[in-house]
Amino acid sequence: MGVGLALLRQGLVFGANALQRRLSVSLEISNKDRSYDWFLAWMLHQNQQLTPRAFQFFRSHELSVETTVKQRKNGSSSALFNLVAGPGTHWFQYRGAWMKVKRERETRAMHALGVPWETVTLTALSRDRALFPHLLAEARDLAMRDHEGKLVIHTAWGIEWRPFGQPRQKRPLHSVVLEPGVSEKIKTDCEAFLERRQWYADRGIPYRRGYLLYGPPGSGKTSYIQALAGSLSYDICLLNLSERGLTDDKLVHLLSNAPEQSFILIEDVDAAFNKRVQTSEDGYQSSITFSGFLNALDGVASGEERIVFMTTNHLEKLDPALIRPGRVDLAQVIDDASPRQAQLLFTQFYGGSHNVTGISDSEVQALALRLHDMVAEEMHVGKRVSMAALQGHFIRHEAQDALVSCQKLFSCKPVL
Repeated sequence: MGVGLALLRQGLVFGANALQRRLSVSLEISNKDRSYDWFLAWMLHQNQQLTPRAFQFFRSHELSVETTVKQRKNGSSSALFNLVAGPGTHWFQYRGAWMKVKRERETRAMHALGVPWETVTLTALSRDRALFPHLLAEARDLAMRDHEGKLVIHTAWGIEWRPFGQPRQKRPLHSVVLEPGVSEKIKTDCEAFLERRQWYADRGIPYRRGYLLYGPPGSGKTSYIQALAGSLSYDICLLNLSERGLTDDKLVHLLSNAPEQSFILIEDVDAAFNKRVQTSEDGYQSSITFSGFLNALDGVASGEERIVFMTTNHLEKLDPALIRPGRVDLAQVIDDASPRQAQLLFTQFYGGSHNVTGISDSEVQALALRLHDMVAEEMHVGKRVSMAALQGHFIRHEAQDALVSCQKLFSCKPVL
C-alpha cells in the first residue's frame, strides 16, 4: 500500500507539472537586459495609477523601496520613496488575463560591478502568451516617455554604458554662439556622414567619423557638442580615459558597444597620456596605453557606426598619429570670443523676447555694436576674453552695466 501511495503521489506530481507546462507559459527577464528596469518601472506605475476599487487586481506582499532624491538649483532637496515589487511572488491582471510575477535574487553570484543577479519570471496561461510582447512594448514606451525631447548622458560602468543622472533638457543649437559658419560647418558634415551609410559600405570604408574641437578653456567646445547631440536626437557617452580599472581591451569593448544614436565624447584628450593624470594621489596609474587607444579608434578590432568627439585645450600636445585622417576627420578651432561672437551673445541675452531691462531693442543693438568695437580694440592689443567669462558676466549684470564693467574681463592670452 505504501509503494502504491508513493507511486500515486509521484504520478500526481508528474501530471500536475505536465499539465502546468502545457497550460501555462513563462517569460524570464534578467537584469542584464534593458527591459528588466522597464518592467519594474511599469509595475510601479500601474500600482500608483490604480484606484482603491481596482487595487484588488494587484497584490504584492513583498516590497522593496527605491528612494529618489531631487536636488534643486537653490540647494534644497526632497526625497521620494517608491515601493516596488521585491523578491518574491506577485500577481496582477493585464488586459483581463491574470499573470504571476516571480522576482528572484541570487546573492552568491554577482555581476562584474558587484550587482547581484536578478531575474523576473512572468507566468500566464498559454492562451495569453501573445500579451507578453504588448506588455513589454508598453513598459518600453513608458520608459522612453521620460526621455522624449531630452538628452541622456551615459558613462562607463566596467564594460557597460549606463545612464548618468536624469535626462536633461536639450539645449538649442543657436544658444551656443560660435564664430559665424563654424556651427553650420560641423553640423553639415555630421549630417552628411549620417546619410552616407550605404556609400561607405559600397566602398569598403569603415563607417565611423572622428571630430576634434580645440581651443582655450571656456570657448564652448563641450557645450556645442551637447547642443549638437540634442539637435540630431543623439545621446552622449562620456568616456574618461583615466578611469580606474579601464584597460585597453575594455576600451575597445566600450567603443564597439556604445548605445545606438550616441556621440562618444572624450574630453581633454591631451591630458590622457601624460604624467599629470596617469598617477593619482593614491599611486594609481592609468592602464590605458597610447597604442591601445589608437587601436580602439581605428584598429582591426574597433567597431563601426560611431561618431567620436574629442576636445583639447592644447592642440600642440597631441601626437600626430592621433589627429591623422581616419582618427580625426574634422578638426575645428573653437576660440575665445571674437567681436562678432560677443555682439551676438549680448543680443541673445538682452534682446528680443529676453528684453526685460526696459530699454528698446534698438538700444540693445547699439550697445551690442559698442561691445563689438570694444572686443576688436582689445584683440588688437593682444587681449582676449572667453565666451564663458562673457556669459557669466551677462548673467550677473543688466545690459548697460554689463557693457560698462566688461573691460576688466580681458586678459593677455596667446593667439592660437
